[in-house]
Amino acid sequence: MSRHDQIIANSDYETVQAAIAYLSETLPDEIDLERFARALGLTERQLTDLFRRWCGLSPKSFAQAVALDHAKRLLAEQRSVLDTTYEVGLSSTSRLHDLFVTHEAMPPGAWRARGDGLEMAWGAAPSPFGTAVLTVTEYGLSGIGFADATTSVAAAFEDLANRWPNARYRRDDAAIAPVAARVFDPRRWNPDEPVRVVLIGTDFEVRVWETLLRIPVGRATTYQNVASHIGRPTAARAVGAAVGKNPISFVVPCHRVVGSTGALTGYHWGLPRKRAILGWECGVAGA
Repeated sequence: MSRHDQIIANSDYETVQAAIAYLSETLPDEIDLERFARALGLTERQLTDLFRRWCGLSPKSFAQAVALDHAKRLLAEQRSVLDTTYEVGLSSTSRLHDLFVTHEAMPPGAWRARGDGLEMAWGAAPSPFGTAVLTVTEYGLSGIGFADATTSVAAAFEDLANRWPNARYRRDDAAIAPVAARVFDPRRWNPDEPVRVVLIGTDFEVRVWETLLRIPVGRATTYQNVASHIGRPTAARAVGAAVGKNPISFVVPCHRVVGSTGALTGYHWGLPRKRAILGWECGVAGA
């Protein structure tokens, strides 16, 4: 009996996360959804219904959405991902991507001062990918991280706060809740009510993050392609480091950057969550 046979999930996302691990670690012809669902205390129908409620896809369709061959198909179209966004207007300040994000970059001095002089509210809120931890300044959303069974809310907040240790923080879940709702609820993705984000980093990091904002839902690109796009074709490794430091997960879609072969690479908040976000987005894009 595998370790998957003994999983007891405590929430919808934990169930989905367990299923993602199973689907990712099991060969396609060895997948036994009925047996795995029983290990979760569900029927196969209940597990399928849960997936459809969560992302609009069946478990098998989800597995296909995050499979290597699917990523390769997305990358085959990468020429149109970044370069043609200018032509279709997606690079305008009012419509950067499907979340209708507007952004501004803080002056380099704010980064060098490690956030000195900035006041940030922070809090926790539900998301499709576990508990989200957000930080917000008067300029806009400045950070998103995630908490789960292995990372506490306090640890996720500390991860974000350590990026700007000299800022002043106050917890305010009530102030965070409407921001989280606009970020994670596709019904709230409205061009008339854009999500404002503030990018705090080096000039190079901000250029990388601005480029990530141009990758539409349902598309993927590579570190090399991002490097070429910002005019630094030999800086793919530095681009990878900047992608890894992206403080505003999900909204600044670092999860849409994959390896040159199409393989999913590391993700600061865990590779299972990266698979979860990509599969969820496939369902949203399909809808």
